[in-house]
Amino acid sequence: MSIAKDVPRVGVVASTTTRQARARARVEEPAAHGPALQIRISAITKTLRAAVALTALFGLITLTSATAATLPVALREALRQTGVPAEDVGLFVYDVGAAHPTFEHNADRPMNPASTMKLLTTLAGLELLGPTFTWRTEAWTEGRLTGDALDGNLILKGYGDPKLTLETFWLFLRELRARGLRQIRGDLLVDRSFFSVDEIDPGHFDNDPTRPYNVGPDALLVNFRSIRLEFLPMEQLGTVRILAMPDLSQITIGNQLTLITARCDGWPDKPLADWPQSRLTFSGAYPVACGERERSFSLLTRNQYLLALFSQLWRELGGTLKGIVRDGVVTEQSHWLASVESPPLAELIRDINKFSNNVMARQVFLTLSLAADNPPVTAAGAARALRAWLTRSHLDFAELEIENGSGLSRNERINARHLGELLLYAWRSPLMPEYVSSLPIPGVDGTLRRRLKDSPAAGRAHIKTGYLDGVRAIAGYVVDVRGHTVIVVSLINSPRAVNALGFQEAVVDWVWSGAPQSVH
Repeated sequence: MSIAKDVPRVGVVASTTTRQARARARVEEPAAHGPALQIRISAITKTLRAAVALTALFGLITLTSATAATLPVALREALRQTGVPAEDVGLFVYDVGAAHPTFEHNADRPMNPASTMKLLTTLAGLELLGPTFTWRTEAWTEGRLTGDALDGNLILKGYGDPKLTLETFWLFLRELRARGLRQIRGDLLVDRSFFSVDEIDPGHFDNDPTRPYNVGPDALLVNFRSIRLEFLPMEQLGTVRILAMPDLSQITIGNQLTLITARCDGWPDKPLADWPQSRLTFSGAYPVACGERERSFSLLTRNQYLLALFSQLWRELGGTLKGIVRDGVVTEQSHWLASVESPPLAELIRDINKFSNNVMARQVFLTLSLAADNPPVTAAGAARALRAWLTRSHLDFAELEIENGSGLSRNERINARHLGELLLYAWRSPLMPEYVSSLPIPGVDGTLRRRLKDSPAAGRAHIKTGYLDGVRAIAGYVVDVRGHTVIVVSLINSPRAVNALGFQEAVVDWVWSGAPQSVH
């Protein structure tokens, strides 16, 4: 693999924050809960914040067991309103300047961490691969190139680039045209041999194959195999226009939306999907007050998508492709034509953690295999490399179960204590600036852009979120009222976890207030 030369420390370099980038990476958090629920949560959270302040002044708590009675008053009230039993909550709080944990509750119970598992994958990536690690994508020719015509096949070989976006792929193809290639009289071959993984069923996890987070790992993953739809209310015409980017002819978008004048209590983000026919149909009312919205979807197999996108872009660049897309490999008879490199890993983990990009996390996890085995990379090799690194780092996580490194799993497990110890290890690592800056800032960016805006911890924390059905998780760093950096982990595994948003925000406020110091 190639290593980017003279790459500056990217912990202080702004990651892509455009609307398009957020749409591509929005793959974890639920689309929307609806204004009514948000208002209810906001009211509950304000009540809890008042209780947090009182607890900080007057609450002295004795820890004995994982029951509601062991929780501080503010958190006990917050948990009561969720209906989540105390035994389904794991909490771990640690002042990075202290010798022992500041507070813990049920911290040793193995739980599903959802997307907070990305904290482990990205830290292992930084230490095993290095912050300047990059992924290549190569173009090779097979046959004779005469003038601008290739009497043979063009081969694209991928090495697992987690962020080969539409823009980067277009620039790559433009480079091929600049080097003189125009006519491809053979086929487009795809060499995915660097990854030894099976193509997954995108509907297996939650029976929703159109969601981009369900796209499986791919050595030649282009644009997350997705399209972005923009919904534009046209008030003068009384209609809603839907724009697709890229606009692929193989995908059909049915628009039966009706524009209405009403509050934005919800908008149709769950279309009728016909996966075999690559068709999405949107119907129902679209309130004008919702303004412009966007959603991303995936409707094609990996070769279908690559053929559709390559053909469109190549044609726009003045090129022609006579054949089809099929699998193949680079051989000794192949001739190198051009290559493109990804941004460095330290930059990519910002998209992974801030926007909880599951597909990118899977790509990085598989690449960890290079620290244990020669290519092709495998999930088993990645797991071996990760566990060996934990052992060398004196992190004994006996309960750890890791499946794909993204947290999009029903099987992955870790406890709150060990997730907190991982964060403490990261804080003491030379790569701490790159790592911490990759986490969402409450009320500012990433998956926390719209959360904790009224919290005193807004702008004073870096916290990774996690959400699955039955799981709510947060883990990260809070700068408290005293100026101390405090690690906080809250894992909830319960059928009522969906109600726990207010509780976890109350946990962050409680840690910010310095109240955990009063438990000793």
